[in-house]
Amino acid sequence: MDVKLQGFADLDRALQDIEKQATRKAVLRRALKKAAEPMAALAASMAPDDPSTTGFDLRKSIKVGPRLSRSQKKAHRKMFRDDKAAVEMFVGAGPLPQAGFVEFGTSPHINGGKFAGTSHPGTSPRPFMRPAWDQDKGPLLDRLGEEIAADLAKTAARIARKAAQGA
Repeated sequence: MDVKLQGFADLDRALQDIEKQATRKAVLRRALKKAAEPMAALAASMAPDDPSTTGFDLRKSIKVGPRLSRSQKKAHRKMFRDDKAAVEMFVGAGPLPQAGFVEFGTSPHINGGKFAGTSHPGTSPRPFMRPAWDQDKGPLLDRLGEEIAADLAKTAARIARKAAQGA
């Protein structure tokens, strides 16, 4: 996949003008979250809906946030062990074990546990996250640039007001 970004070098320079690293990270976190919300809504609309589920509803679990579940963190650490990203935001299903099985399907297998020894025919994939990404990756990057620029302008104005009050 090729991605071409325009204007992000200017945004990066504007971010560097902000002295406090925590403020820079806050700008990026807010922009990432706001830019990713439409993708989460799109993925939720594409996720299969089982009205009989209550606490483990796949569609309702799709969110945007900076945190992962314990099992997701473990997999993420293995994948990005040496990556020292400044800010991360995740879009996807909550800590539901069935989310991956729905997205990618399962192969035929012999059951264990309560149904030990019985044969399961497998399930076909019903992707929802990948199609949402494929459909929204370009607009997401456009929204991200716009959100960073807007938040930078607000933050710069706020910093200037505080400096004026302190002087």
